[in-house]
Amino acid sequence: MHLERRARPAFAAALTAAAALFATLPAQAARVEGPRAATCPAPVPEGARCYTGADGTGALYWIAIPRDWNRGVLVMHAHGGPETGPPKLERSEEDLKRWAVTVKAGYAWAGSTYRRGGYGVTMAAEDTERLRQLFVRHFGEPRRTLLHGQSYGAGVAAKAAELYAPAGGAKGPYDGLLLTSGVLGGGNSAYDFRLDLRVVYQYVCRNHPKPDEPQYPLWQGLPLDAKLTRKELAERVRECTGVGLPAAQRTPEQAARLKTILTAVKIPERSLVGHLNWATWLFQDLTQLRLQGRNPFGNVGVSYAAAPAEAAALNAGVPRYAADPQAQGALAADSQPTGRTALPTVGLHAIHDPTAFVELENAYRRIRDAAGTGDLLVQSFSDEREHSYLSDSEYPALFAALLDWIDKGEKPTPAGLAQRCAALMPRYDTDGRNGCHIQPAWQPPPLESRVPARAP
Repeated sequence: MHLERRARPAFAAALTAAAALFATLPAQAARVEGPRAATCPAPVPEGARCYTGADGTGALYWIAIPRDWNRGVLVMHAHGGPETGPPKLERSEEDLKRWAVTVKAGYAWAGSTYRRGGYGVTMAAEDTERLRQLFVRHFGEPRRTLLHGQSYGAGVAAKAAELYAPAGGAKGPYDGLLLTSGVLGGGNSAYDFRLDLRVVYQYVCRNHPKPDEPQYPLWQGLPLDAKLTRKELAERVRECTGVGLPAAQRTPEQAARLKTILTAVKIPERSLVGHLNWATWLFQDLTQLRLQGRNPFGNVGVSYAAAPAEAAALNAGVPRYAADPQAQGALAADSQPTGRTALPTVGLHAIHDPTAFVELENAYRRIRDAAGTGDLLVQSFSDEREHSYLSDSEYPALFAALLDWIDKGEKPTPAGLAQRCAALMPRYDTDGRNGCHIQPAWQPPPLESRVPARAP
């Protein structure tokens, strides 16, 4: 299947070095399956039509079209992760269930699994665009197409907005960009703290790997032939820190170790095991399968916070690694946004997000401002503690505001988004549990206040 690309020449050249590592097609292309009618998952509104299929590269997809859609608004969804296993149709179905509120709001929805598991921002952007083209061939050109990226998918959507920017006066495939709970700024800066977690955890706990296991550079994540499971890693974390046990059942030694780790890395206790999983299996995929054994992350010169009595020993004792410039460049070419997009962009991020630090929004703001497109970015922040999904009423408010910006030239404000959300609560917050939590005046601090800066 031909995939049209509208990348600027200089930007396309920058992608060339990373393409073979991150965005290659499988050796044998999968068969193309056009949309086949499927029973809509329960959260999708009654009367909607749902379809599944395969795009010919290995990616699978779900599509949902509401009753009386009449070629209205299509929302292309770029999902989070990335998953490290092979693509499964259930993944896209889970996304449709989670964002069924999109269909309830009257918009068509389409989401791809991406062609393979593992890291690849440009690859995922291509797969999202491929699905959009497939949708248009089978269901017609929508009046408007919005690109919604969630978590890692926000980086995917930001990349797609640049790759498929209008060229030569032609209309681009997307009209607006929605970024929620975004892992933004590129993999280089967004994942540095996970190397910090690996080195600090190993200094404190010395069980990942254990002394009697093969030793390896921690930036590798895990050797490809290792048999460690996620359950076994969680047991090691519990043994060392007591995470997974009630606080009252932890020994003083466990509590002290946990405090040292969380102080140095600045993550909440509830996300410790999850981040350690990412720093184990995603790093395995990223460094060994995508970057051919090269290391894009370094911590030389990083000073880790600690209690005065242990700071010197901690900073002297943690393993130190220097990043490989070639690996850094390839990861940046694949994942780092340039900010060069003409799309109106609206964002929402939970202030207490345990997975994607809200400070990443400050990093993305700086990228957009430096590119001269900051006036096309409206960011909002909610007093919530979740990452994977926010309030039911907030998403329709963001979509509606983005469409008014596109159609009427009415640029939204955080205060206006909060008001829209409140007005939509009677329709979408039917159980009274979600509400609207946007804090119009709140702004995120710099990422460097959360993650120590790297040496230049």
